[in-house]
Amino acid sequence: MQDSAMNTLQQLAQDGRLSLLTLNFIRYLQRHAPVPDALIWLVLQLTEAEAQGHSCICVDDESAPALLLTALNTEERVLLQAAFGVLPADLAGWRQVLAACRLVWLADSGQADAGQPLILDQNRLYLRRYWQDEQAIATAIQRRLQTAHANDGDLPSERIRAWLEKLFPANPENAADAGPDWQRIACALALRGRFSVITGGPGTGKTFTVARLLCLLLALQEHPDQFRIALAAPTGKAAARLKQSIDAALAALAPVLNSVLSAEQLASAIPSATTLHSLLGARPDTRRLRHHAGNPLQMDVLVVDEASMIHLEMMANLLDALAPHTLLILLGDKDQLASVEAGAVMADLCEFATEGGYSRATADWLADATGEQIPDNFLTSRSLLAQHTAMLRQSRRFGGAIGQLALAVNRGDAASAASVLRAAEDDVLSWQQPAQIAASLPLFLHGRDAHTDASGYAAFRSVLNAGPESWPDYDSWVKAVLKAFDRFRVLCAVREGDWGVQGINTLIETALLKQEKIRRQGDWYVGRPVIVTRNDYSLRVFNGDIGICLPDPAREGSVRVYFPAGDQLHSVLASRLSDVETAYAMTVHKSQGSEFGHVALVLPPQQTQVLTRELLYTGITRAKTCFTLLTASPGSLEQATAQVTRRNSGLRYLLSD
Repeated sequence: MQDSAMNTLQQLAQDGRLSLLTLNFIRYLQRHAPVPDALIWLVLQLTEAEAQGHSCICVDDESAPALLLTALNTEERVLLQAAFGVLPADLAGWRQVLAACRLVWLADSGQADAGQPLILDQNRLYLRRYWQDEQAIATAIQRRLQTAHANDGDLPSERIRAWLEKLFPANPENAADAGPDWQRIACALALRGRFSVITGGPGTGKTFTVARLLCLLLALQEHPDQFRIALAAPTGKAAARLKQSIDAALAALAPVLNSVLSAEQLASAIPSATTLHSLLGARPDTRRLRHHAGNPLQMDVLVVDEASMIHLEMMANLLDALAPHTLLILLGDKDQLASVEAGAVMADLCEFATEGGYSRATADWLADATGEQIPDNFLTSRSLLAQHTAMLRQSRRFGGAIGQLALAVNRGDAASAASVLRAAEDDVLSWQQPAQIAASLPLFLHGRDAHTDASGYAAFRSVLNAGPESWPDYDSWVKAVLKAFDRFRVLCAVREGDWGVQGINTLIETALLKQEKIRRQGDWYVGRPVIVTRNDYSLRVFNGDIGICLPDPAREGSVRVYFPAGDQLHSVLASRLSDVETAYAMTVHKSQGSEFGHVALVLPPQQTQVLTRELLYTGITRAKTCFTLLTASPGSLEQATAQVTRRNSGLRYLLSD
């Protein structure tokens, strides 16, 4: 590598414009073999792509250099491009450069894999671990799909249909609805193999459907009392919501299933939901998990909610840990933000979900098993995966103003989104454009006066200040505090700056201190909401968990942080928590898997790559009752609606084969 190029990289790293991890990786490569400048250029793109959630880069894509250059100013771009000189102009040129370096394995060349750290597969360049994860996921899913019944006649279609009639009784109000009942179809498709995907937007009834699917599975068992079910989600909050939703649905279904299981047996058949980390047996100070192919999880069906949050490594680990007979059911919204870490697994799995992709054979079997007719426009006979994927298309909860806004954003119609916001139907929606975010402090603390449901943090402070004396016991008060906190949340697109998480948390805390509503004990004070930023397996707290600091009833003067754990509570001494941040405001990414009564979504005034349609849609759909958009100008809404995230991945191609 030319000295000028390395000097430029070192200077960028010193200035904080290039990560030290990237620079050290380049040095690692140079210690093991001669590395041409063109490959160093690609490594720069690849490591920047990883930071943006891509699992690979396409070396023949002219947009690839933009991944790195967007993070640099004009002077830095000119310096960097001059240091690297002329680069190959096409895929053939890049393949020639990469083939000459022994640190790169060309996976499609027929050469043996020698464990090189970089892999070129087709036109996609990977860091080895992401290539391995994609290969493992695709292989495991294809194997599960191929174990589906070779002949659907082996499935008791008459029994399935009879039970579906009981679990989905005809509703005269929906008789005029156009199209088939996709919830029934989703249940039937899941019976055909060992892998199933159910996707849909908010209010389409994903957990409503899966509760009936679990009942259907139990009803079809010879020994239903021995059928093992497990529930999981990426975060504790999402796991708790999954369990609560399924329990509520099962309460209504118990009489339907009484010939198979009693109400008590049905309730005991559905265990508490857990996080994926806990399910797999994550351990401190190691990436190794307790459960893997050599020590698989023992269950008959596993339901995983909020699957859009699952990154490549986690999905690979999950599939590796499942016994061959286990049915894996993934639930999620394909249009939400992908995981913070590399990969967009749910989006890849649902590549063709909107168009259906069903074969005529699948449609014929579904007609027998469900009585539902698949419209011809969904019969495109895509892939084997499509025959096990169902998209729920009718939202029953988001039919009002919030739903209209989410739909307009999802289809990229900024004008319609702005029109819906400005209409502000019944004050459910509000679009405010403060010149400075500090002007929104009254909204954060007290909410919107025009609508009683559009509360700020005043309701939370009220329950907090009432103290445990107003409740039957201490735990009841703690649960009420946690519930009140979820009535409102400030969501941000970015972390830094006045319009970001850090600035708004400081703004709110400073105001509460001035009003003498909080009293610090070091970093801690009673009522401090915190979000965990790093997994701590010894304390049983995980990245994304949200808790509230409250007095320790057993130790006067001491404080603990209380976290929801399904219907129970989990608490940790505040002094033992190190990786936490104040959480009046949080990123949209961290909010996935949660719902709040009123959401205030803050978009920064400056243009940024993170301001995307998926982020805006995810922020909107966290709101159950009221939604407030805060922007410095109308342009932020238009920019976010127009900018679509498309993560580079080879998984969608592997799954479509």
